[in-house]
Amino acid sequence: MHRVLLLGPDDEARRALHLLIDRRGLAVVAATELVTAQKHIAAANCDLVMAPPELALEVARAPSRPPVVAILRTRDAVMSKSLLDAGVDDVVLEPLDEVAVSLALHRAAALPKRSAVLVGELIGTPIVGSGPAMEKLRATIRTVAATKTTVLITGETGTGKELVARAVHASSPRAAQKFIAINCAALPEPLLESELFGHVRGAFTDASRDKTGLFVEANHGTIFLDEIGEMPLALQTKLLRVLQESAVRRVGDNAEISIDVRVIAATLRDLEADVEAGRFREDLFYRLNVVPLQVPPLRERPEDIAQLARYFTKRYAHRHQREVALTDEVVEALSAQTWPGNVRDLENTIERLVVLADGAVIDTALLEAVTTVRPALTSTTPVDQAELSIKKATRSLEQDLIRRALRVTLGNRTHAAKLLEISHRALLYKIKEYGIS
Repeated sequence: MHRVLLLGPDDEARRALHLLIDRRGLAVVAATELVTAQKHIAAANCDLVMAPPELALEVARAPSRPPVVAILRTRDAVMSKSLLDAGVDDVVLEPLDEVAVSLALHRAAALPKRSAVLVGELIGTPIVGSGPAMEKLRATIRTVAATKTTVLITGETGTGKELVARAVHASSPRAAQKFIAINCAALPEPLLESELFGHVRGAFTDASRDKTGLFVEANHGTIFLDEIGEMPLALQTKLLRVLQESAVRRVGDNAEISIDVRVIAATLRDLEADVEAGRFREDLFYRLNVVPLQVPPLRERPEDIAQLARYFTKRYAHRHQREVALTDEVVEALSAQTWPGNVRDLENTIERLVVLADGAVIDTALLEAVTTVRPALTSTTPVDQAELSIKKATRSLEQDLIRRALRVTLGNRTHAAKLLEISHRALLYKIKEYGIS
C-alpha cells in the first residue's frame, strides 16, 4: 500500500490524520467531494479510502474500488455493524492515534483486491439450472421483464433473489440503465431514509452537503429493495408515496423530484402474516405484490445441483487461479444433500473445496475433510476397523485442514480462522496443541 485517499471536509481532524499517515511514509491524496474521489479511484490513484460514514458508503457501493475505511466520531456498535454489512471494509473511531491508524492500514493491506473482472462476472452470472422449476422461472422472468410493473420476489435465504432481480432488469427495456440494489436490513432507519430518498444540506447533524438518493440515481432504471420486510413502518409510508406519485421528496426538502424507476423488492419473510400482525403496511404490500416471483429452494430442484456444482467449481477455479475439477463421486454426494442454505450454501462449500484442494482433483477424501458432506457407503465398500476411531480421525483431519488453510493464506492466521470457520483464539489453541509451525 502506497497511497491513501482522505475524503471529507478539510477540518482539523482530517489534517491530523493526514500527518499521521505521512509519518507512516505513505502518500496522501485529499478530496472534499465524492466526484473528485471517484476520479482518483477510476485512475487507480489510491490504495485505500478513508472517509466519514456517509461518504464511505458511497465509495463502498462501487464494485471495483480499493478498501474503504469509515471514520466514526462516536462509538456506535449498531452503526459500525451496519456500515460493515453495507460493504465498508473497516471502521475506526476518532480521535485517531498512531496505533489506531497503523492497525487500520495493516488490516486494509491484508484485504484481497477487488477486480473489475469480478464485477462483470457478477452482473453476467446466469441463472443456472435446466430443471422444470427453473425453466418455469425463466419464462416468467421473460414475460415480466417486458413491462414496467413492480415485482415482489420471495424465497428462502440463499436462493438467489437478487440474481433473479438482475435477470428481470437485464431482460427489460431498461437494461442499458442503472440497476441499484440496497439491503433494507443493513442500515438503521435514519441512514436508510437518507440513502433511499436523499437529503438537503443541514437537514440533520452531519448533513454537510446535498445528497442524491438512490431513487433519483436509479431514474429510468431499476431499484432493488432487498429484505423489504425489514423496512421500518415510517419508511414504508414514504415508500408507498413514491410508488403512488412517482416522485421523491428528500429529507429536509419541500420540493418533489419526479422519477421513472422500476421497483423490484425481495423478502424471505411472510409479508401477508406481517400485514396481519401490523408489522407491514397492507397498502404497500399490494403495491409491491403486483407480480409475485417465488424462487424455489434447492431441495426442490435436486436435478440442478450437479450443474450448479460444476459451474461454481469453474468460476472459483478461475477466480483463485486454480486448475481443479470435481470427481463424479463428489458430484453425486453433493447432489444427495438438502442444502438448508440453498444455492449460497452450495456455492460457499464449492469455494472452500477449490481453495483447499492440493491437486487438480477434488475427491471424496477432500470433501469429507473440509465439509460435513459424506458420500453414500455401498455394501461393497471395504471398511478398515482400525480407522473407525472418531477421536483419531478428527485430530488428523483438523491438523491437515489447519496446515492447508495456513498454506493458502500464506500464514495469515486471521484469514485462516475465517476459512476454517472457527475463532482466531481457537485456531491459536489448536496450532499450539498440534505443534504446527
